[in-house]
This record gives sequence, C-alpha cells and structure tokens, in this order.
Amino acid sequence: MSKENDKQFVTEITPQGEDFSRWYIDVIKKADLMDYSPVRGCIVFKPDGFEIWEHIKDELDRRFRETGHRNAYFPMFIPESFFQKEKEHVEGFNPELPWVTEAGGEKLEERLAIRPTSETIIGHMYSKWIQSYRDLPVLINQWANVVRWEKRTLPFLRTSEFLWQEGHTAHETEEEAREETMRMLEIYREVVEEYLAIPVISGQKTPSEKFAGAVDTYSIEAMMKDGRAVQAGTSHFMGTNFAKAFEIQYLSRENVLEHAYTTSWGVSTRLIGALIMVHGDDRGLALPPKVAPTQVVMIPIGPPKTRDAVVGRADELFAELKKAGIRVKMDDRSDVRPGWKFNEYEMRGVPIRLEIGPRDMENGVCVLVSRITGEKKVVEQANLVEEIQNMLNQVQFDMLERARTFMSDNFYSVDTLDEMKELMENKRGFTLAGWCGSEACEDKVREVTGATSRNIPFQPAEEKHTCLACGEKAKNTVVFARAY
Repeated sequence: MSKENDKQFVTEITPQGEDFSRWYIDVIKKADLMDYSPVRGCIVFKPDGFEIWEHIKDELDRRFRETGHRNAYFPMFIPESFFQKEKEHVEGFNPELPWVTEAGGEKLEERLAIRPTSETIIGHMYSKWIQSYRDLPVLINQWANVVRWEKRTLPFLRTSEFLWQEGHTAHETEEEAREETMRMLEIYREVVEEYLAIPVISGQKTPSEKFAGAVDTYSIEAMMKDGRAVQAGTSHFMGTNFAKAFEIQYLSRENVLEHAYTTSWGVSTRLIGALIMVHGDDRGLALPPKVAPTQVVMIPIGPPKTRDAVVGRADELFAELKKAGIRVKMDDRSDVRPGWKFNEYEMRGVPIRLEIGPRDMENGVCVLVSRITGEKKVVEQANLVEEIQNMLNQVQFDMLERARTFMSDNFYSVDTLDEMKELMENKRGFTLAGWCGSEACEDKVREVTGATSRNIPFQPAEEKHTCLACGEKAKNTVVFARAY
C-alpha cells in the first residue's frame, strides 16, 4: 500500500473543530464499536464496544458486592397499574413509555410497559418480601436493558434501548437510606474518575431536574470536548414515597408498622459515549488502559527475509504479556503495511503500540509508543512486562490529568444572564452562577442561553451570592451547561 493510503485511514474522520457531532459518529463507526439496527434509535454493540461496557460493569459489580449488594433480575414488562400508583413517577416517564397491548394474537386485559426503570415492579416485590425490621436493609442491584422512546437519539449517549445497572435498596431509617444514597454516588465518582479517567462534578440536582418521584437526586456531571455536559451517574433518595405507594411496610423494633425508606441509583452505557467524547481526538479514539479491550498491540516489522524470526520472538513476548494479565493483541499480517497498522490502532485508541524488528531482536529490546503522548521508548525485552505495566499506569494518569486541565480551562464564573449568554454563544464549557431557587429563573436561563442546571456542586470553586436571572439573593451556587 502507498504512504498516501496509510494516511487516508485517519483523514476519513471529520476533525473535532469542524463538526464535533460528525467526528463522534465517524469515530464510533470507524473504530467498529457499534452499528445501527433496523429499529429506530437502537444500536448493535459490536465486540469492542461491548467489551468496554463489560470492563465498566466488572469494576462496578466488584464494588457493589464489597458494599453488601447482591444482584437479582426483575421482569422487563411492567403492568400499567403499577405506574398509576406513584403519580409524579408516571408523569415523568409517560412520554417515553412504549406499551405492549397484545400478545399471542389477543388484546391484553392490561397494557404492559417495557421497563423504563424498575422502581415500580421492585417496589411491588419488596412489599411482599419485607415484613419486619429484621428483613432490612434490602440491598439489590440489577443489570438490565431499559427502553425510553427518545425523539432524538445519538449512539451510546441517548438511545431508545440501552444497558445499565439499577440499584434499589430499602432501609429502616432515613439516615441509613441517605448514607446509602451518598455511598453509591461516591462509588460512581471513584469509578468514573479512577477507571474511566473522566473528572466529574458531584452535587445535588435542582428540584426541577430530580428523578421523577424522588425526594432528592444527586449526580456526577462530566464535560465533553465540545463543552457540553453528560450526566454520568445518578443516585436518588426516595424517602418513603415509593414505600407508601407500594405499601413497603415493616414491623419496627417498637412493634409499630412503619414505611421503609428507599433509594435507587444507576449508570448506563452512556458512559461509553462520554468516554469517547472526553478523550478522543482527531486521530480517533483514545481509551484509558483500564477499560481498553486491547491494552497493547504488537506489530512485528522488518523485511520479509527476517519475518519468521521476528514473529517467532514476538510470539514469545506475547505469551509473557498474556500470562501477566495484560490484554495484548498481535498483528502479524504480512499484506498490510506497518504505517497502516499504526494509524489503525491509533484510531482504535489502543493505549500502547509495541514495535519489534530484526535490529531490536539482536539488541534484546523493543519500542513502546504511547497513544496519548506519541512518546517512543526503547525498553529491554527482559523487563518488558514491568515497563508496559508502568506505561499503562502513566497513560491512565495522564489521561485523567489532561481531562482535568481541559475542564478547568473551560469552566467559567458568571454573575449575570448576559455574561452566560455570551459565553455559551462564543465559547464552550460549564458556568458557575448564583440561583435564587425559583423554577421561573431556571427556565429563563434555559430559554435565553440553552443551558440547564447540571447540579448544585458539593464543593463549588466559589460561592455565588446573587441570582443571575433576577438579581435577588442566591439560594444556591449552581453549575449550568448545555447538555446531551
């Protein structure tokens, strides 16, 4: 293949600065993460895309189990009458609900919703399982698919069907339930920052943005490279709202019938979309080592006459890396130029490329190349496992620091609606502003700037004292941004 063709592989990706949405679609298609299904708004997860989710799932599942949670599974079909029991909940989800009205050629006596979330059916089951304070707490998580019939869709970030986990717990006291709500939010923060290398802002949702039926909703918010926000995870304190609606009652230690306090919390495959939009560049994907399907790609190079010897040594090194638990791939195709391979694996976001040629074999070395910095490092083959593990750790660290720097550089403080409007029109990023607590002022911000309140951060960079919309005294300091 010609050098021109080597370059063409990446030039087929639209530059981020030209059209960020087009860049995103180009990358996920080119990197073979997904394909469109024949059903509107639904996607097929191809193996690399699904494996990223599996790594996220495994890490979350490990942490859930460590905190005492167990997995269960509940039906995806939910009777319509269940939604009527919690008025705010049904109003919040009704526009997105798909309904099953007939089965087996016969009309159903009661419509069945395809699960948009499982509070209702799980609440029904908890009312059967919980009788006494001795039955509490109930700490259950479910890995499942859900359906929300979105009008506007974007692969991974907003699809009609997506994969997620949803935790649902029941507790004896409000204090225990609130502790659980915050514990799970912190687990999300840790995994998203430490595992996906995505910095987030933790905080409480405003009343208009909270989950339908919750008393309080908390979120972690992430900044994409176009400055928009993605809600990366939520944790909800339900109080006794669902317990009263579904009669989740227990006999207390004082022999009095009480309602349990419940929580729910979840993250979804939209984390894959966030991962792409936070770390990707004009060369394609850039995947943190902890979730990358392939952490190292080995590429033997050199003339045909040395090929067998080089590939033989590469196979030995491959076995060593595999034994050490490193996710490694060998690309020894002889009909594809090395330059094409380099471009392909850069585009696929593989964190480290390992090159080995005949001269490297003679010297007992090989070359490691970082996807993030492009740095080339010559290392001794005898120390290869240690060198690669160190580089993987460094790449993971560098990706988080880069994303933190980007967030910091695109985070603004504003005092008036005019300031925010100008920023939203001319720059990208998040804004910190004061808010009086009025939903009318929140609506005005959205109408004028296109930005929504993301959350009331636990640790704002500064405290704001005046509402940006009405000029009255601020009740909260809030993060606003345009969002996916």
